[in-house]
Amino acid sequence: MQPKRLLDLALGSALLALTAPALAAAAALRALRRPPGGILARETVTGLHGRTFTLRTLPVRRLRLDALSRLPHVVRGEMSLVGPAPLPTGAPGADAHWRRLVRPGLTGPAQLRRGSTLPWDEPQLLDQHYVEHHGMGLDAALLLRTPAALLGGAGRRRSARRRRKRRRRRTATEPPGAAGHPRTATEPPGAAGHPRTATGGDRRRGQADLSDADHRLRRYSAAE
Repeated sequence: MQPKRLLDLALGSALLALTAPALAAAAALRALRRPPGGILARETVTGLHGRTFTLRTLPVRRLRLDALSRLPHVVRGEMSLVGPAPLPTGAPGADAHWRRLVRPGLTGPAQLRRGSTLPWDEPQLLDQHYVEHHGMGLDAALLLRTPAALLGGAGRRRSARRRRKRRRRRTATEPPGAAGHPRTATEPPGAAGHPRTATGGDRRRGQADLSDADHRLRRYSAAE
C-alpha cells in the first residue's frame, strides 16, 4: 500500500470516528427540517483515472461539517485527505488530464485559499501545481495549515455578517438628509445650481439675458 493511501486510511478513519457524533447530530437536525432533495447533497464528480463517483455531502458549513462529512469517501479510497478540489463532471477543468493522476482531496492548495480574491482560474493553477509536485512532505504541510485556515475562514464569515448587520442598522436609523438621502429643501439664491448673471445679481424667473446684439440698431452691420 502506498504511503499516501496508508495515511488516508489511518488518519481518515480516526477523524471519522472523532467527528461521527457531530455529523450524526447535524444530520438529525437537518432531517427535522425535511429539506427538499434529502439530508445529503449529491453530485457526480471525476476521480482517479477519470472514474466518476457520487459525492455525498452534508451541506452544513458550521465547523466545516460539510467537508468532514466527505470522510467516508476518503476511507473507501474515492478521495484523499489532500488533493485537488473535486469538480462535478462537465465543469470547466474537470476533464484536465492531470486531474486523472490523483484522487480529489478534502483539503489542498485551492481549498485553503477559498474565499480569497483569487482570479477565477487561479484555483486550477494551484491544483495543477500540487499534482505536479505533490509528496508526503507537501501533504503534511497542507494538513497542518488546514485547521488554522478553517478557523480563520469562519472568523472572516462572522465578521462579514456583523458588518452587514451594522450597515442595515445604520440605514434603518439614518434621518432624512443623511448620507444616501437627497436633500429636498430649497437653497438660497446664488447657491450651487442657481446661476447668477454677469453683474452678480440674481436671475429673475422668465427674464432672459441680453447680449450686445440685442441693442444693435436695425440694419446694423459689423462692417459699418
